[in-house]
Amino acid sequence: MSTQDQSARTKADQPTRTDSRDDVPADSTQHDDGVTEAESEPEPLSLDLVFEILKNSRRREVIHYLRDHEADERVSLGELAEHVAAIENDTTTNQLTSSQRKRVYVGLYQCHLPKMDDMGVVDFNQDRGHVALAPQADCLTEYLDRPAEDEAVPWHRYYGAISGVGIAIVALSLGLGLSSGFVIGLLGLVVATFAFCSACHWVTEARDDD
Repeated sequence: MSTQDQSARTKADQPTRTDSRDDVPADSTQHDDGVTEAESEPEPLSLDLVFEILKNSRRREVIHYLRDHEADERVSLGELAEHVAAIENDTTTNQLTSSQRKRVYVGLYQCHLPKMDDMGVVDFNQDRGHVALAPQADCLTEYLDRPAEDEAVPWHRYYGAISGVGIAIVALSLGLGLSSGFVIGLLGLVVATFAFCSACHWVTEARDDD
């Protein structure tokens, strides 16, 4: 076999190199680093996930706090926990007790921040204890900035009204000379109503902490 025939066969056996751009979809733009625009843009969160995140007050406060910082700025978990704990306990960070700090810190570390990290809303580094907003947080902006349609349940007013009814019953029983059995029945109804409101309050707070 001649040298020319061997050279021709070698060239024929070599794989033909194709342009890698042919594999990129027509509706995607390829950047210099090889990442397409379609891949770099995360899919928007569904409404179910949005409401799953925002239904909890701690997660809302986390997003509000991180939005007040520069983009991609990381904050420490301890600093974040102190801020949320101060809001929950209606006090300042300097007046927080160690138990108040720890309760919020553990809740954020074990539950809320990992869940938000899985959804792409925050970037949570558990080893270093750093938190920053992630791209998916932009999907929550319109819901956070929207005025709340339903205000918080005014439990203190309910308790005040029930207490007022109880006092009125006692005053009427003394003024009108009602029978003790009738008065006890009315007071029992007031106590039962108070207990029912307390149970509803407890369930609401427990659901908000989940």
